[in-house]
Amino acid sequence: MTVEPGSSATGQNGASTSDTPRKNPHTIATLPEILSCLSFLQSEEAEVSSSLTEILSAREPIVDSLSRLQGLMPKLDELQLDAHQFDRTVSVTAKTADHVGGRVRSLDEEMRRVREAAERVGQVMELKSSLAELQSSMESKDWESATRHCARAMALPAEVVAGAFAEMAVPTSESHLPPAQTLQAAREELLAIFRQEFDRASQSRDAAATSRFFKLFPAIGWEVEGLQAYAAFVVDLVKVRAPASAKTSSPLYYVTALTALFESIAMIVDQHQPIVDKYYGPGKMTPVLERLLLESDRVVKDLLEGWEEERAMKRKISDTASHPPSGAGPAAIRRQTVGEEEDPVDPRDIDRVLTEAAGMGGRWSLFRRFMYDRLKEEFSDSEDDEEDRPPASPRPKPERNQKVDEDAGTLPGGIQAVESCASRQLMEDMLTNYYVPLETWYTRTIIDKAHRLSNSDMFQSPAMTTTPDDVFYMLKVVLSRLLSCGSMAAVKTTAEQLREVLDKEYTSVIRRKMDDVYRTAGVGGGSRGEKVERENRQAFIILLNDLDISSSHMERLVKEIAASTLVAQYFLDTEQETVKSSVLSFNSLVPKFRSALRAGVEQLFNQLMRPKLRTFIQDVYKDVSYILDEDSYATAEYNDAVRKRFIKAWEALVEGYKEIFTENNFRLFFGLALDVLIRPWERFVVTLKYNELGAVRFDHDLRSITSYLSSQTAFGDVRGKFVRIQQISILLNLDSEEDVDEFYNGSGITWQLNEQEARAIAGLRT
Repeated sequence: MTVEPGSSATGQNGASTSDTPRKNPHTIATLPEILSCLSFLQSEEAEVSSSLTEILSAREPIVDSLSRLQGLMPKLDELQLDAHQFDRTVSVTAKTADHVGGRVRSLDEEMRRVREAAERVGQVMELKSSLAELQSSMESKDWESATRHCARAMALPAEVVAGAFAEMAVPTSESHLPPAQTLQAAREELLAIFRQEFDRASQSRDAAATSRFFKLFPAIGWEVEGLQAYAAFVVDLVKVRAPASAKTSSPLYYVTALTALFESIAMIVDQHQPIVDKYYGPGKMTPVLERLLLESDRVVKDLLEGWEEERAMKRKISDTASHPPSGAGPAAIRRQTVGEEEDPVDPRDIDRVLTEAAGMGGRWSLFRRFMYDRLKEEFSDSEDDEEDRPPASPRPKPERNQKVDEDAGTLPGGIQAVESCASRQLMEDMLTNYYVPLETWYTRTIIDKAHRLSNSDMFQSPAMTTTPDDVFYMLKVVLSRLLSCGSMAAVKTTAEQLREVLDKEYTSVIRRKMDDVYRTAGVGGGSRGEKVERENRQAFIILLNDLDISSSHMERLVKEIAASTLVAQYFLDTEQETVKSSVLSFNSLVPKFRSALRAGVEQLFNQLMRPKLRTFIQDVYKDVSYILDEDSYATAEYNDAVRKRFIKAWEALVEGYKEIFTENNFRLFFGLALDVLIRPWERFVVTLKYNELGAVRFDHDLRSITSYLSSQTAFGDVRGKFVRIQQISILLNLDSEEDVDEFYNGSGITWQLNEQEARAIAGLRT
């Protein structure tokens, strides 16, 4: 075969037969080049021949396929002829069907127009009939029938009522106005009649007539006007008219008036809401409630202004601000003793107005909680029944959508009206401006009075003053009254101020009293000095007992108030946790009581007890030796000198403390004494020498003293303070052949002595 110069031969896969390009024969000049080129061409020829052979070998399947296609050609020709014939047949049928269908569609359109015309004629005839019956019913004063015919006319489409055909067909010689104007005039006339009849029935308190006309308003599209008339009616029911015999000076006048007002509104909502929902739809009580709350705002404002003026509240605020409690220090007590004039503000008068203020606030909170529960319950019921509710009478769409997305935090319209009304703000302002400052002043005053009138009973156990009981009894009264006002803001503010008052004017005053006791401690000499020292010690311990009793009183009071039913009674579910947190915040005073208590106990101990403990151990172990033989051991066991000396010295130390201290205070005092005693005791016993019998005697003495001390207290932490000394006794009583290190590491005892101390103690044995 021939190959063009410069071209390259490729195999079946298109790969080149040589990595080098073929040379142009015209450029070959030497015999090697000619041979090389010839060899290359021969290789290409072989490859092309091989490729052609492969192609020829694959020809048979192609020929077979072509043969099959040629065999199908007659059948395809027949199918083509059939298709042309079918197309001609279907085309004729389609044209016929299209022609017939067009006529049918024309007939359908004509029939639709005929039906529409007949329907329009029927509607116009119904309109004409309804208007005629409406006029007839109005002339015969059959208001229910008139309402029914008016509602039928209103139910017709607006384009029918205002259409040209109706304007031609409906008017008569008696009523020549267009039907839309005739219908509107009839509605307005019915509205005027219904208002007049409703007002007459409400003034005469005719319940049947009132209900009769009230349910006719929404049927003819006067829903808002019907609710307005109804609101005016129920507002007249709740107007507060105080009896002529009632006196504003009565402590129950204003609370009773507010109670009557809120109970009247609550009763109307409870009894009348089902009626409104039945004829006007769910949520339609909101406009009526808003109107009632406007009346409530007016009455509440008048009552609160009258209360402020009658009780001279501004003057009381001014007087209490300018005459704070005088304090409870010695100077104040001396001023009272010499007959200084009393404060011009009577706490009993303040207590009375505080009770009134809390009572008025509590009445509002109870009313608010009732409205929340009632309106949310109705709202939930209306949502549950909305799908099953039967169609109501034709009336315009509601102006407001009463459905509420609770997850989004919105509230039903009635509850929003309660939250945004002026009565709530008036109550909050009254509590903020008068209740909170006066309650704080009153608490300060009763604390001051409790301090000034405090006296102690030395015959009771433990000894204490009357101050804690008086203060915490009154604090319980104050906190209960605070919760009964029903204001979360007032609770938070007052609780914060009362905590500060208790800290500064109760705890701090007790601290100052303790400081005053020690300023006079140790005055005088001889029996007179001992008497003064004893009296000062007793006075100081009684004040410490007051702090301990105060901490327990506070914990118990906070727990009781936080669990009180007042929280659930006066506050919403969403507010109760915040209110409880405010009450529980008083527990923050307990650590302050106990801190002052511990500081006082330590002060008493350091001044009176610590100096006496400096030589206590040396006196107990005076002339005592633990190098004993059998005779001296028997003598020591018979005399039992260490135990007897310790008990005698200890009882002399604690005499006059245990009987007066509270259990907690004595425990603290007792613990301080042991803490001071233990270390010198440890240091002393390691200065002695012991033989085998002496170590046994030491262990016996130690156990007897530990048992005695444990019997002196009701708490079980005495033995824990003697662990190191008891471990010293264990080491002293080891067998002589026993290795100390091996025992220390293998005994399983939780050692408080280190290994070096253990070796040193074991070396004390002789």
